[in-house]
Amino acid sequence: MSLKKFFYRERSFGGVIATLALYFTLVLNVPVYHKLYGIFSDGSQHSIPFIISIPIFFFFVIYLVLHLFAWPKVVKVFFIPLLIISSAMSYATFYYGVIFDKDMLVNILDTNKGEALSYLSLYSVGWVFLLGVLPSAVLGFTKIKDISIKELVINKFMALFVVVVGIFAIAAIFYKDYASFGRTHNNLQELVIPTEFLYSVTKLTKQKYFSPKVPYKKVGLDAKLNPKAFGGNKSKKPNLVIFMLGETARAQNYPFNGYHRNTIPYTQMYKPYFFTQVASCGTATAVSVPCMFSNMNRTEFDVKRADNQDDVLDIMQRAGIDVLWKENDGGDKHVAKNVTQIKLDTSKVDEFCNGSSCHDEALLKGLYSQIIRMKGDKFIVLHLIGSHGPTYFERYPKSMDFYKPSCQRADIENCSSEEIYNVYDNTLRYTDYVMAKAIGLLKSFEFSHNVALMYMSDHGESLGEDGIYLHGLPYKFAPTEQKHVPWMFWMSDEFAKVKNISGNCLRKNAHNAYSQDNLFSTLLGLMDVSTKAYNKKMDIFSECRGEKAEQ
Repeated sequence: MSLKKFFYRERSFGGVIATLALYFTLVLNVPVYHKLYGIFSDGSQHSIPFIISIPIFFFFVIYLVLHLFAWPKVVKVFFIPLLIISSAMSYATFYYGVIFDKDMLVNILDTNKGEALSYLSLYSVGWVFLLGVLPSAVLGFTKIKDISIKELVINKFMALFVVVVGIFAIAAIFYKDYASFGRTHNNLQELVIPTEFLYSVTKLTKQKYFSPKVPYKKVGLDAKLNPKAFGGNKSKKPNLVIFMLGETARAQNYPFNGYHRNTIPYTQMYKPYFFTQVASCGTATAVSVPCMFSNMNRTEFDVKRADNQDDVLDIMQRAGIDVLWKENDGGDKHVAKNVTQIKLDTSKVDEFCNGSSCHDEALLKGLYSQIIRMKGDKFIVLHLIGSHGPTYFERYPKSMDFYKPSCQRADIENCSSEEIYNVYDNTLRYTDYVMAKAIGLLKSFEFSHNVALMYMSDHGESLGEDGIYLHGLPYKFAPTEQKHVPWMFWMSDEFAKVKNISGNCLRKNAHNAYSQDNLFSTLLGLMDVSTKAYNKKMDIFSECRGEKAEQ
């Protein structure tokens, strides 16, 4: 049979869907089988028939899901993009352990062009071409027989019947095996392609377009500046605080957590305070950033609610503080929706920018004059690109390539563990360098302001531990590396004196268990914003104020 006849030979509607289900089951779900191989290789005692039944069970489930979306005239329109998208998901899941749930989709939608291009490599493009584009071309050339409404109903009914019988048969034979295996490895279902993706898209679409509109809620309407409410003193000088919002920095790679390398060589001369046991609100920027600035804790946090209510920046501004947000990480995630915002132009090419991204030093450019133009108490957020992967090597200038050999490619799975750790630690050292420069800038304002700097990362990062890379896993399944974040604070002697904050007390509390839930009230207290929205128990400085401030 010629190739032309093969492609243009008519295929039945049901046969095409069954073939697609088989392809998804056996090929695009290679990451799931890779995960299963690791589980069964660890000595887990499971029968061979049970193991063989798993792909059969997957086929029935995927076959049913595909039938829900398969309708005449739109088969190719729907499944060609799905094949290409699924091949990309297959690559990301196989090499990085990424799970494409609703939060990950939100994170992807918030990703800018520069971040998206950083994931491209010869391996990723080749994988998508072979497993996505070529099968899509085959489907595109395949001629599908017309089907009547009666035939379609019968086809759908038969598909449902086959699935129900098949799943019932497997359950009858292997129920105990699946129940036990499912309890132990309950995240495997979220790896199956494309079921989790289609479920998440449906859920996100419903939430975004078909859920009731959330009215905007103002928080802290009673906000006002009152240093005495926090045990501080009224000062003739205004306060100037820089908050450096980090990206993808994990606490495990800092010496204050016992790491063997000094990844903070530039700020150590300023003797900052490090809080060592801090948990993030999420494992991706799109969740963690709006959560940490909101008055909601992690367990109750909802992105849509956060987008439609005041956050801590709005409350500060209402109290009379001049707030500025400078952006270098693809977006503020609606946190700075009501305050002054400056976005770096990543498309330009200069000493800090390469046309697609900028090094974080660019955030300090022009900052001195911007501070001069601000009025009264000032609070500035510098949103860093920090350690954003997988192109870690692009996050710092060549002159800062300290640990070598370092991974100089986007497909980090093809680098050695040593190269990945080296390049990642270089990003942390560079962030520390930028922080030190920011502290130096603040010290130049000491004659006219009470100055301080705070740093916190939005979430952590996996660097290949247990075969997992990057971040964004569902919180309940995510490893500690993605949830344990650094929190650092530096203040001038005058700031400590005016705020009546004891440095000794801060160091004594350095190993207390905190989380990003503490940030909201901590910032309000630090900036002397008195409001009913403030919770003293959540302010990590509250018990260290009112004592003699000793440095």
